Amino acid sequence: MSRYDKLYVAFLRYFNVERDYFECHEVMEELWLEEGRKPFYQGLLQVAVGLYHFDNGNISGSIKLFEAGIDKLRGSLDEQAGIDIAAILQDAEQVVEKLYRYEEAPFAFYDLDIRITDPDLEHAVRQLEL
Repeated sequence: MSRYDKLYVAFLRYFNVERDYFECHEVMEELWLEEGRKPFYQGLLQVAVGLYHFDNGNISGSIKLFEAGIDKLRGSLDEQAGIDIAAILQDAEQVVEKLYRYEEAPFAFYDLDIRITDPDLEHAVRQLEL
């Protein structure tokens, strides 16, 4: 049994394995509301929605969500969440830098990964049946 909330595990599964950023939003919003609206969870949710908008061609919406998520994740670097928060923060910042120049230098959508640092969390994500 994982010490992590099942919704958090599901979020990571949708993000890293399924690449379903809409479902990421659905499960993380539920967790965010249940857990007292932690900025950390909202930051992860906003990065996922930023990817969703980017994948659907909404560049300005993507930038807005990424920036909001980045701000929240910057304040959450000490969360004990079994993931490399600094790495997803850096990856999100790089996407935003490219998105600012999207009109001059368009590029294809690409997925991000949330690096899982806790082997128990990694196992829970791999074992989860959606």
